[in-house]
Amino acid sequence: MIFRILEDQFAQKIRDSKDADRRFMQLALALGRRGQGCTWPNPAVGAVIVKDGVIVGRGWTQAGGRPHAEVEALRRAGEAARGATLYVTLEPCSHFGKSPPCADAVIAAGITRVVAAIEDPNPDVAGQGHARLRAAGITVDVGLCAAEAAFDHAGHFRRIRDKRPHVILKLAISPDGKIGAEGGKPLAITGEAVRDRVHLLRASSDAILVGIGTVLADDPQLNCRLPGMAARSPVRVVLDQSLRIPAASQLARTARETPLWVIASELAEAAAATRLGAAGAQILRMPPNGASRLDLAATLRALADKGITRLMVEGGSRVAASFVSADLVDEIWLFRGAEEVGAGGVDALDALPLSKITQSQAYKVHASETFGPDTLTVYERA
Repeated sequence: MIFRILEDQFAQKIRDSKDADRRFMQLALALGRRGQGCTWPNPAVGAVIVKDGVIVGRGWTQAGGRPHAEVEALRRAGEAARGATLYVTLEPCSHFGKSPPCADAVIAAGITRVVAAIEDPNPDVAGQGHARLRAAGITVDVGLCAAEAAFDHAGHFRRIRDKRPHVILKLAISPDGKIGAEGGKPLAITGEAVRDRVHLLRASSDAILVGIGTVLADDPQLNCRLPGMAARSPVRVVLDQSLRIPAASQLARTARETPLWVIASELAEAAAATRLGAAGAQILRMPPNGASRLDLAATLRALADKGITRLMVEGGSRVAASFVSADLVDEIWLFRGAEEVGAGGVDALDALPLSKITQSQAYKVHASETFGPDTLTVYERA
């Protein structure tokens, strides 16, 4: 009987330990999300250091990509890190880049156990960080909350594996599947709560992309207008084959405040490029893909080469349809408003049916939210 009691107590202790591990990793994931949109080209990692059940250090990748999350957490923990456990959302790096390897810092700090959510696919790391920790006598556990970490680090993984950013398509549609009024006139499909959520999505994206049609019709700012978060505005990217962006547009006038990258054809006039360059915009010339389209795959490769890992595609309907048709959309944020627009409105995906997303086996529902009368469904690749 006594042995059964001891076995039950031991099993309970293990369950309690696993529950604690999960709670601390969930905190690390939440911390890592703070950096999304401002750490590129580095991944936005979160780290928590725990000793005797008490959090002694927290960290997340800082703006610009360094210090890394582990180093930041170790700095805050100080001597309390010795003998502690490190929870981290991505394998600690093992190579010398612009800073020394995080694995070496973890070893030097006296950490005795590392719980990592997932291995880093970067060839410079790819298991070598974990191997270095184990060689130093540190216990390493990998795989806790791996699915959540893979979702959070999707931009880093996509850039490493496919040489392009993770593409997030945002659509705000009416119940009858429209994104604008008749004639392409802009229309408020959803309410203020959704607008705030969209601006938060912008803040967690490295770059936001629209077509020249949206620029000419709406004269958008494409920045983050949440209080105190203007500095978290993403790079603005415009698909503008012939460089038609007006000099008086809000994008051109603010190009020195928030980066503006214009994707143009190799055949676009030099004078127009010079004019936009003088305003502070960067011109990225791409080979044309047919008579009237830019090569989207080449565009994404160019953005990845410049460090972009998370790209938000916001408009318009033709651009959205082009990304969907090319199978270049990895995540979809579909906001639904409450009021119908009518038969003359602009279809969400141009000539494509919305079912190309909502009923496709290529995507599955990841999450959903409600904002009063409005709703959000987030889809991800199945």
